[in-house]
Amino acid sequence: MRVVIALGGNALLKRGEPMTAEKQRGNIRSAAPALAAVASKHQLVLSHGNGPQVGLLALQAAAYAEVEPYPLDVLGAQSEGMIGYVLEQELGNELPPQAPLATILTMVEVDPADPAFQNPTKFVGPVYTREQADQLAADKGWAFREDGTFWRRVVPSPQPRRIFEIRPIRWLLDQGVIVICTGGGGVPTMFTPTDPRRLTGVEAVIDKDLASPPLAREVQADLLVMATDIDGVYADWGKPQQRLFKMTTPAELRALPFAAGSMGPKVEAAALFVEGTGKRAAIGALADIEPIVEGRAGTQVVAD
Repeated sequence: MRVVIALGGNALLKRGEPMTAEKQRGNIRSAAPALAAVASKHQLVLSHGNGPQVGLLALQAAAYAEVEPYPLDVLGAQSEGMIGYVLEQELGNELPPQAPLATILTMVEVDPADPAFQNPTKFVGPVYTREQADQLAADKGWAFREDGTFWRRVVPSPQPRRIFEIRPIRWLLDQGVIVICTGGGGVPTMFTPTDPRRLTGVEAVIDKDLASPPLAREVQADLLVMATDIDGVYADWGKPQQRLFKMTTPAELRALPFAAGSMGPKVEAAALFVEGTGKRAAIGALADIEPIVEGRAGTQVVAD
């Protein structure tokens, strides 16, 4: 079975944890044995989020006032290499020495007229108090929104249109390589209006969840797993009557209300993949990845 596992940025760095390299490596190291177990039985493609990581890189870049900060597309590419490197290393430590792994720096086309550029919604970076967020908004001109009980920076998150490196990704998979790709949804790029053959980067972050269905379809995956820091999709989350959906359909999931930036994009990604292919998708905790793949944990999403 060919399995695409999309690792959420909050699965790699749990909410409220210090954003240190060692903490992120430790979380990946903890998940590596289960991911290796999946890779030993199935063909594995890994994508990953980068919201916390790219936001931190932006904050670090802005702190050095001597030069203009790097744009978000460059920071997104930097995070693809950074996270891919740690994933390769820690996963490789759990696999047989001859097991091939490769990280593909992935560019994804977006539409310059996408309305997301006028309405930033993608959370990036660490969490702040209201007072800290107000100060940063005043100092740097960043936009902020509530994320649970905290505040986080938000940036535009345009829809992905095309994965440019999809052919090399397929070639590697056909040779039995474990592929890490479309990190952070891929680096957002567009063709310039004055020269339709010339690519340029875009100041945005593509939602990894929205890039996962086209990736899974294009590699002809049998299963798409949205791995996060919560064990599944709940109705009435945070209330005494909260209820976990163990087996559900796209229509049932779409009837649930989700706050912006919460479980909504993962639900939409799972629904799009199931509707487009008739195959299975799942949403659940990275710690439960083996039973999720086997259909025994998380929220399993099947065709209506």
